[in-house]
Amino acid sequence: MVQHFHSGTIDYDIVIEHGALKHIGDWIDLDRRIMVVTDSGVPQQYVQAVLSQCRQGTQFTFEAGEGSKNIKTFTAILQSLIDNGFTRSDAVIAVGGGVTGDTAGFAAACYMRGIDFCNIPTTLLSQVDSSVGGKTAVDFGGVKNPIGAFHHPQAVIIDPDTLGTLDSRLLHEGLVEAIKMAATCDSALFGLIESADSLDDCMDEIIYKAIDIKRRIVQEDPQESGLRRVLNFGHTVGHAIESAREGSLLHGECVAIGMMYMSGGSARIRIENLLKRYGLPTADDTDPALLLSGILHDKKKSGDTVTVVYVDTIGSYSFRKVTTDELAECLKNGRL
Repeated sequence: MVQHFHSGTIDYDIVIEHGALKHIGDWIDLDRRIMVVTDSGVPQQYVQAVLSQCRQGTQFTFEAGEGSKNIKTFTAILQSLIDNGFTRSDAVIAVGGGVTGDTAGFAAACYMRGIDFCNIPTTLLSQVDSSVGGKTAVDFGGVKNPIGAFHHPQAVIIDPDTLGTLDSRLLHEGLVEAIKMAATCDSALFGLIESADSLDDCMDEIIYKAIDIKRRIVQEDPQESGLRRVLNFGHTVGHAIESAREGSLLHGECVAIGMMYMSGGSARIRIENLLKRYGLPTADDTDPALLLSGILHDKKKSGDTVTVVYVDTIGSYSFRKVTTDELAECLKNGRL
């Protein structure tokens, strides 16, 4: 299955194919210097599958985890690109999860003012969400993603076979991003996830439909000036929890909790039940004052208000501008 992303001058394929890792040259030019950026948690077999197809392949590996998504890793990638003689005609390929894609993509965006970048996401979270849309960034100053750039890939190559090496916690945290998109934009997809006896039976369909939602939204609003903000459902509070927890909770787990703060009515009940079904957290005991401080440093803040995404009916959403006082009450009460 191939989806095509097109917005203005941005044009690339999003490939979803079992076994795609074995022939990535069908979608990206490998006859040049290629730096494969990965992390220590990615099975080496996936990295080698990519490197074996490159004429001049170089590997850069950093320590797995959100803690590596920082300026130090970013500059180390840039230094390696310089040391290995990369030019503007060469490329970076990310093989891994969201941290890998965001950090490698940001390095590609900045090196010589931008070189080609290909994303090969190997986690469910990165496959259904972070690999598509062109957002690249690193964490800084205790804040998530404040430094980054829009830099769209030349291709996104998704091989669902890579999910076979994920443990259930990583798989389920990735499912949160699909639940997020379904809750806001596609009641049928939400129903599919709700009714599934086994994720294995419908995983390809979940990936395809989640990407289709994100692709259509980003094509309409590539720079996140309006509609694209719907993809932030659960992230306003979720990012603050993630920063406060300093890695003890995964990104998707924090977004799961964040969705509970910004949902009501029948949607809140259905979201909570679905999250619990997959062993995902739905509440957090972090000091509300600490969470508020995190939110007020977030890039979603504009002036004296923060625009949040609210869902009270599955498949639809509304944007709400809330004040600092309203946010403080929300964080105390666990819901807006």
